[in-house]
Amino acid sequence: SDTKRQIILDGPRSCGKSIALAMLVHWARTEGWLVFYVPQGKDWTHGGFFYRNTYSDLFDTPVLAGKVLQDFLKYNETRLQQLPCQIFEPIPLGEGTGVGMMKGADTVEMPEGSTLYDLIQTGITHSHAAVGVVVRLRKELSLVKDVPVLFAIDQYNSWFTFTEYQEPVTVRSCRSIHAKELTTVNAYRSMLHNDMMVGAFSHSTAVGKLRQELPDVPSDARLIFPRYTVDEAETVCHYYMRQKIIRRESFSEEKWKKIYYLSNGNGSEMRWLAAFI
Repeated sequence: SDTKRQIILDGPRSCGKSIALAMLVHWARTEGWLVFYVPQGKDWTHGGFFYRNTYSDLFDTPVLAGKVLQDFLKYNETRLQQLPCQIFEPIPLGEGTGVGMMKGADTVEMPEGSTLYDLIQTGITHSHAAVGVVVRLRKELSLVKDVPVLFAIDQYNSWFTFTEYQEPVTVRSCRSIHAKELTTVNAYRSMLHNDMMVGAFSHSTAVGKLRQELPDVPSDARLIFPRYTVDEAETVCHYYMRQKIIRRESFSEEKWKKIYYLSNGNGSEMRWLAAFI
């Protein structure tokens, strides 16, 4: 089919990219899809313990990897218990959080008959395995055929710039580590595959200007996100109401149209105005 399977939502600051992505995630989950949602891509490149993995020469972030697995499990637990693992190579172990390498073992086996739930539990229980499991999960999700899978990455632009991590080069100088050098980002960033993947650029994350052509991204993936149409504005207001951001009794056609025209269809202004009208 000719439908695009990889999309980047771009456009002016606060035009509604993040909320559109969140609504897409909400819709896909309601439809029974398996959704790997990263609401804050910048979290993958900032904060927590990191170290250079001497085998891969990439940088591992085990604390973050554990959190990624917990978040994914929270919304997909029952579904993951039904999906069998399809890859049985041992998973490499790295340094655990603050405790160095595992003594006497450098891989962990996923026994035959394991489910994706078991795989994720392994990474949550053993911080040595967290990064390896996050990488393995990406490969496993590509092989899932029983349900549609969606990768949704907000602040996707922070995966194309430098992280806050620095590696000492000499006694007095450090080198900034780029996002693509992180094992987790390296496993999930690419859009050169057949999986459904939507990324949203966030201009509030103070990420520097990115060049038009991005590595790992098909050239036609970028969609410039327009201001909301009247119909979209109504849908968004309904979503705010469901999420209890605006009160039900204050919601009338006349009111949301007023909000729409006052904000000229700008997502973030609509949300701000909704509280007052």
